[in-house]
Amino acid sequence: MTFSEILRILIDERDLTQKQLAQDLHIPVSTLGGYVQGTSEPDFETLKMLANYFHVSADYLLSIPTGQAKSQQENELLRIFRSLTPEQQEMYIEQGKLYIRMNNKRSAESLKSTS
Repeated sequence: MTFSEILRILIDERDLTQKQLAQDLHIPVSTLGGYVQGTSEPDFETLKMLANYFHVSADYLLSIPTGQAKSQQENELLRIFRSLTPEQQEMYIEQGKLYIRMNNKRSAESLKSTS
């Protein structure tokens, strides 16, 4: 995926307008429009601002692989996680831990019933 495609997805997921995002980042709407259309790319400082704003890494924005292949589902989970606030991320982690405990309990019960 290109930078502009990723940026469009992040904007759409948060129901933002380009004008609203440009105002939040204190950059001209036309500059942001160039990023979204793929006719220009941000400088390093703007890239950092975008990454911080969307709670994602610059590598994610630039589609740079992190060195470990992930399935499409893992990428989706990571994308969702990164779009959450820190408080929501904690809740997301706790829910995941709950599912693991439930699975472990089911496995243990299954082993007991087969013994």
